[in-house]
Amino acid sequence: MIKLFKSLWGRFLFQGRGILPTKRLLVSFVIFSSGISLSTIWGISWTFVILANILFFLASLVDLLQSPKKKELSFKRAIPEEMERRLTYSVKIEMKNSSVHASRFQFVDGIPQSFHKNFPVKGWARNQSTTVVTYDVEAPVRGKYRIDKLYVRYSSLLHLWEKQTTVVLEDVVKVIPDLTETKHYLENAQRFLMAEGVKVRKHKSGVGEFTKVRSYVVGDDPRKINWRQTAKLQEVMTNEYEPEHGKYITILIDCGRMMGAELKKGNRLEKVLEAAITVAAAALKKGDYVSVLAFSKDVKFFVPAAKGTGHLQKILQALYDVEVDANESNYAAVFNYLQTVQNKRSLLVLFSDIGTFLHEESGLVYVKRLRQKHLFLMIGMEDETMSTTAKIEPINSQKAMVKSIAQQQIRLKNKEKNRWERQGLQMVEVKEERLATAAVSYYIDIMNRGLL
Repeated sequence: MIKLFKSLWGRFLFQGRGILPTKRLLVSFVIFSSGISLSTIWGISWTFVILANILFFLASLVDLLQSPKKKELSFKRAIPEEMERRLTYSVKIEMKNSSVHASRFQFVDGIPQSFHKNFPVKGWARNQSTTVVTYDVEAPVRGKYRIDKLYVRYSSLLHLWEKQTTVVLEDVVKVIPDLTETKHYLENAQRFLMAEGVKVRKHKSGVGEFTKVRSYVVGDDPRKINWRQTAKLQEVMTNEYEPEHGKYITILIDCGRMMGAELKKGNRLEKVLEAAITVAAAALKKGDYVSVLAFSKDVKFFVPAAKGTGHLQKILQALYDVEVDANESNYAAVFNYLQTVQNKRSLLVLFSDIGTFLHEESGLVYVKRLRQKHLFLMIGMEDETMSTTAKIEPINSQKAMVKSIAQQQIRLKNKEKNRWERQGLQMVEVKEERLATAAVSYYIDIMNRGLL
């Protein structure tokens, strides 16, 4: 009995196959039955009332003959293979009706529950024609999802009875990090970095590779004027240089417990992934070699160094479904592993929680050892709650105590940061919305100054 009830309830939830009465039929039946029942006041027998209700019900079944058969309908789904997190995409459902009858329909797609969508989607299909219906969907959680079913209800134009069927349509969707900031950088690097005050062409004088000769403009270094071309063309020409290509960049992504802290949109790991991909895109665009390593208690994955914009897709496929672990980050283990896989001198860009890192004294030994061969840069996000608390008005003793504790924690963190930076380990904390911009800015600054 319970199994039968679940089966019937599932049909009302667009599950399984079957035939269901519509709201129009139920309302019509109630009105007809009420009207015919009232006629008993004038002496009409209840036998006639019951027979009339049965005849009305049987007549409504004719509606089923005016709707298409299951084999006369076919469906296709067009959905992007990759979706960026929290961006809206359109999904198309194509319904081919080869029947001589037009049909109303509504469907619920087998989209995962974590997706934001609005179902059921309604429409109508002409006879012997193809109808395309579009709906919007948004995926807030990264990962790989399998979509294999489409739940459809269809009826005739009278819409008294609905036939229900489940169509098997298999698709696989990968939800990757939001690449909006990466696209902004690739489209216009100078505009992307303008907020940080970084000039893409700014570099240390005398450092870099010669690229081309161009016309002199106000602000160029007079020492770079190409006098031979100037005399030849009768126009002041200057040499243009850019940082050397082919450097090695290693991006380290912390996936430990502290990276699960919630922010305004998503958590820390989500912002770190977006920033890491942007840095990787910037480095690959400039011809550098990029490798990526994700870790928590142990190393989760390592993408060996390679160059070319095609390598960005390989990095995306490796980290699109990485998640936060409940374990503390083991910095010593990852630095020890890094010594075995990265033999070339490289810029190590570590995205992590600086507060947690400062308490790992065991990691200092490995970092000092890495510092002898590599250049180290650590980027973290400011604790907005701590910063806000340190600025509150001490209107009473309790708030004054809370403010003093917050200020004390900030001073202790700055003291520890200074101690590490004296060892040659650069640490930066920025606001969450500026993480990607700041990371790319520091990378470009280091490359332009020839520090690597």
